[in-house]
Amino acid sequence: MSAVAGSLTFSAASSAQTPSSRLALYANIGPDLTHYEIDVEALTLARRGTVTLPDNVQYAWPHRSRRFLYVATSNTAPGNSAAPGTAHHLSALSIDERSGALGLYGAPVALPTRPIHLSTDGPSQNILVAFNRPSSLRVYRINEDGTPGEEVRQPQTLDAGIYAHQVRVTPDNRRALLVTRGNEGTPARPEEPGAIKVFDYWRGLLTSEVTIAPNTGRAFGPRHLDFHPTKPWIFLSIETQNQIALLQMSDDGVDPRLLFRVGTLDGSRTGRARQAAGPIHVHPNGRFVYVANRAEQTENVDGVEVFKGGENSIAVFAIDQTTGEPRPIQHVDTQGIHPRTFHLDPSGRMMVVEHNLPVTVRDGSGMKTIAAGLSVFRVHDDGKLTFARKYDVDVGAHSMFWMGIVDLDAI
Repeated sequence: MSAVAGSLTFSAASSAQTPSSRLALYANIGPDLTHYEIDVEALTLARRGTVTLPDNVQYAWPHRSRRFLYVATSNTAPGNSAAPGTAHHLSALSIDERSGALGLYGAPVALPTRPIHLSTDGPSQNILVAFNRPSSLRVYRINEDGTPGEEVRQPQTLDAGIYAHQVRVTPDNRRALLVTRGNEGTPARPEEPGAIKVFDYWRGLLTSEVTIAPNTGRAFGPRHLDFHPTKPWIFLSIETQNQIALLQMSDDGVDPRLLFRVGTLDGSRTGRARQAAGPIHVHPNGRFVYVANRAEQTENVDGVEVFKGGENSIAVFAIDQTTGEPRPIQHVDTQGIHPRTFHLDPSGRMMVVEHNLPVTVRDGSGMKTIAAGLSVFRVHDDGKLTFARKYDVDVGAHSMFWMGIVDLDAI
């Protein structure tokens, strides 16, 4: 078993050669989670039903059986300056095995603060939930009926670093990795270091914590990681430095050295806006890795908030199959602002990129609005992307915060 492309599927690497006939894409607008039917050959999405969760969707992950989707929700807004909310939940949704339709399933479990990421362990016996403010990690049992259950009490106090952003269990199910971004320095506060927290993992228990923090975590703001399908490699996006890095696993754990550290930006678009590397996914065939570049800051122009500029793209890297070195081969504009999430279908022939908010941009001497929505790309045999179409989405007062693909034919 290996994690494939971080796209919420578990299968053998050879699955990249066998397109699935039944795929479901799920994307949220605030608390509403909508199901789209995918046609990989036509590169199209067809909107189906919608379910409403208790609060705004933060992240989701499927049960190994593909019968359930676990969703983290919160009424806390994103960002360090957001006021703490009062409602945070872990919910289960049923997935219709024929159509992919979602249904509310069981009672939500109350969480202590805003959950920013979740995933299950390999056999889907437990759900691991990362919280960013305050940074923490908790584990919840999965009951026999598939609903989320009681919290697993840990044998020791965990050091969850600063601003946790993702938690993943390694493909062998022996370790859990918590990615903690830290915070960039500002005129008002000093930099807070980032790190990767590595735990031994056994049936929901987290022990023997090890911290990976190059240069004691200074100038190191990691966001997400993904596993190679066949090699002992971990590819890491470093948000605040706009880089991709490689780490290596062994039976003894995770080597703390960053074997490679490569920039994700193409360098052609300079501006005053903050750039931030985002999610990272390895292609199912293990030959390519993809990272999102995000920019969304605005400035006031005659009373209108207008995009400052910057790079919103997917950076494509070829992976050296001997050393693991990621080498940039393409930067593709995502046709929207702030690509917060993206995923590949299990065959590795289609990519969908989600943009969370509409933004006003300069258009010659005037202005126009670029809508939130879903951009679809064809993935070629050489790993490169070609834009196919974009589905604009009216998000109203909410945002599209998460999107993922589930293979309904996976076992």
